[in-house]
Amino acid sequence: MPLTRREIVAGLGGGLVALGAPPALAEAYPSRPIKMIVPYPPGGTTDLLGRMVADQLQTGLGATVVVENKPGVATALGAEFVARAEPDGYTLMIATSTTLAINKTLYRKLPYDPVKDFTAIALVAAVPFALIVNPQLPVKTLADFIAYAKSNPGLAYGSAGNGSPQHLGAAMLQSAAGIDIRHISYRGSVPAMLDVIAGRIPFMVVDLQPALPQIRDGKVRVLGVTTPKRVAAAPDIPTLAEGGLTGYELVAWQGIVAPAGVPRNIVDQLAAQIGKLVADPATREKLTTLALEPLPGSTPDSFAAFIKTEVDRWAGIVKNSGAELE
Repeated sequence: MPLTRREIVAGLGGGLVALGAPPALAEAYPSRPIKMIVPYPPGGTTDLLGRMVADQLQTGLGATVVVENKPGVATALGAEFVARAEPDGYTLMIATSTTLAINKTLYRKLPYDPVKDFTAIALVAAVPFALIVNPQLPVKTLADFIAYAKSNPGLAYGSAGNGSPQHLGAAMLQSAAGIDIRHISYRGSVPAMLDVIAGRIPFMVVDLQPALPQIRDGKVRVLGVTTPKRVAAAPDIPTLAEGGLTGYELVAWQGIVAPAGVPRNIVDQLAAQIGKLVADPATREKLTTLALEPLPGSTPDSFAAFIKTEVDRWAGIVKNSGAELE
């Protein structure tokens, strides 16, 4: 028996009600373990900071957070892994200015795009550097060092590797001071610093954290820090700008990112937890102990804009240094 018009309309109405029914509730976040990728070996400053963030997320979100170290290819190995991960908020990375700014120009073929392939969450801390020399070098101040370098062209310096912030910082020093210096690449800043201590090379620009104990013990002489202001971990050390190198500034940074496309509500949850961490007095004290400078007030939008400006800023520095990697 054919359906009546009323039955057809009723049937359509039922279908429309079914189509308009609310979908099942979305899965609450987080409902499974979060992976924090650290593109550096265990035990370093970035690794320690990544674990601090992981602990905060674990406590604040009630999640299990697993830290996984994926070092290699100047952080590109870990960065590519994260860039290719699902954008669901369960894969994060603590990234540095090397990962998100320097590598863009340093590498001819980079397997990720620092702007397009990541969701910015928040900045966490800044990394200061210092100019150190072997104590036997006959210099006491930055002015002494510049004069000595000008009278001894080709003075050798070490770095953590070709295109590393330590290398680029020394290249910036060369340009700003008008000196002729020679780069020697090491596998990390600590091996290079050990050769400064031993007198095999006379100086280097080094991250402040591993250098502070050597400075305090008199194993190296520090001529200044590279930050615009004095560092909380070592307020007795003047800046290079105070020493006469006006406009010189070398500051690396560390922040949390995720794959591109993570839903904004998840991004905001993660950013809120990082904001709590950085604002916590106990955390700020820990960061000072690590010779890091906390960066409060960062938001996903401000961090994303910052990454774009840093890619451009470091591009000029990398090009001027002549550093390039395949």
